[in-house]
Amino acid sequence: MSKTEAGPDGQLRCRWCTATPEYLDYHDQEWGYPVSNDQRLFEKLSLEGFQSGLSWRTILTKRPGFRAAFAAFDFNRIADFTEADVERLVLDAGIVRHRGKIAAVINNAKRAQEMVAEEGSLAAFFWRYEPATLRVPDGTAMATSVESEALSKELKKRGWKFVGPTTVYAFMQAMGLVNDHAPDCVIRTQVANARAAFSKPAGQPWPKPS
Repeated sequence: MSKTEAGPDGQLRCRWCTATPEYLDYHDQEWGYPVSNDQRLFEKLSLEGFQSGLSWRTILTKRPGFRAAFAAFDFNRIADFTEADVERLVLDAGIVRHRGKIAAVINNAKRAQEMVAEEGSLAAFFWRYEPATLRVPDGTAMATSVESEALSKELKKRGWKFVGPTTVYAFMQAMGLVNDHAPDCVIRTQVANARAAFSKPAGQPWPKPS
């Protein structure tokens, strides 16, 4: 089966994005474009954690509610959230009311502060895990990679929660660490150009297994 389908303008796009207008906008304007802003990186990893077991459409629809509930994903503010905030958020219909995932965002905000103190920025750390070789999607669905496995392992070691390798790979796809647009998707070239012009944050590469 083809991995692309004609969009409203007749141009080919990744098939998954044609299911709903929310996906189309997200695919064309966000998915795969490289990101170095720490707040956006933290937001995306948090939302991917909430998405586990749900559709991404649910998360996109509720994203304004998530941003309102979690201080626009400013992790320096979220790190100060208390148990009272957890109780408040569990009752917030604007988000996914999963106590464990809510608590994980607060925990991860504290871990993010530690990471910035140690590494300089979240971006400098995450971009270490960009694959050395660009993979061109061949139609084989990928849920994890060597890099996402390594990143997930390191995040867990540092105390982060809800950061399994599948969640982390989805984060890498969305934030531009990989370009997984289908080869004939009209957006793939735009993302490739954005990646080529992107100034990757300074940082040491993660140690590859020997």
